[in-house]
Amino acid sequence: MTDYLTVSAVVFRDDAGRFLTVRKRGTSRFMLPGGKPEVGESPAATAVREIAEEIGTAIVESELELVGEFDEPAANEAGTRLHATVFAHPGRPDGPPLAEIQDLEWIEPSAMSGRDDLAPLLRAVVARLAG
Repeated sequence: MTDYLTVSAVVFRDDAGRFLTVRKRGTSRFMLPGGKPEVGESPAATAVREIAEEIGTAIVESELELVGEFDEPAANEAGTRLHATVFAHPGRPDGPPLAEIQDLEWIEPSAMSGRDDLAPLLRAVVARLAG
């Protein structure tokens, strides 16, 4: 039996088309910023809260655009799959990493193929948006 995690994630892109990614402390893979919902929290509310907690950027639900829902292998939990609701936001966060986030990196979609440190969800979302 496969374990599932429910998460919300947010896509931020800069003027060059790069995607903002984060790497959590103690892990090796870069992923979209976001995280797990609290009890009773909607996917959009989860996204807003997680972005504030992880990268110190205040966003509002009305500026989120649904990219889609994805079912992908979890990046850091073997044998676990993610059910992810992914939103795009027009902002360009530039704050420092907060909470459990160790690194932020803007990644060019064309440079992703040679990297083995990217989460499956990130690859799926970039393929949908940049393809």
